[in-house]
Amino acid sequence: MGKMISLTAADTHHFAAYEAGNPESPRAVVVVQEIFGLTDHIRSVCDELAGHHGFHVIAPALFDRVERDAVLPYDQHGLDKGLALRAKIAPDDLMADITATAHALSRHGQARVGILGFCWGGLVAWMGATRTRDFAAAVSWYGGGIAAISHEKPHCPVQLHFGGEDDHIPHTDIQTIRDNTADDREAVEIFVYDGAGHGFGCDDRPSFDRAARDLAHERTVAFFKENL
Repeated sequence: MGKMISLTAADTHHFAAYEAGNPESPRAVVVVQEIFGLTDHIRSVCDELAGHHGFHVIAPALFDRVERDAVLPYDQHGLDKGLALRAKIAPDDLMADITATAHALSRHGQARVGILGFCWGGLVAWMGATRTRDFAAAVSWYGGGIAAISHEKPHCPVQLHFGGEDDHIPHTDIQTIRDNTADDREAVEIFVYDGAGHGFGCDDRPSFDRAARDLAHERTVAFFKENL
């Protein structure tokens, strides 16, 4: 359904992105990749949001900063390489690419843009909500690392989804996020899915949990429709 396009950040960095949906749609979302790149799963998320729910969606290839066209397998090798690539990308560069993607959507007429991230992208979605003012709503699925910066205040409503059996994100991290966002309970929603592990929303991973995925997806779409 979608197509590959090229975008340019403020520092003139050119990067690829996957675009799906009608540019005339009143709702737009930036979808942020996992640690594995612009996988078929991430593209399918874009296609579903566009085809089933009418969103205009763009997913930037964040690894293009250090290695172009990097799409990694869902195994230990892919994880190790993804972590190594991520370590080479400065947070300010991440925000530059996310902002450029949001602005690309805005140029099509969408005044209110959302951001949805998975895994590493879940952390980036939180950063997009707290470190920029480009987004009207942010959703994170199993975003590792949020606890460490959960003292940062979001500039838009945020929805966070975690697996109750996530071996990468302990319950202590989720509690830290709850504690640090206690004054923003109307702005930050947190959902924990009992029995679900890390990556529960990806049907290409052994941890896929259909029930948790479907409920998180339903909540995500409703949240965006309410706030965009």
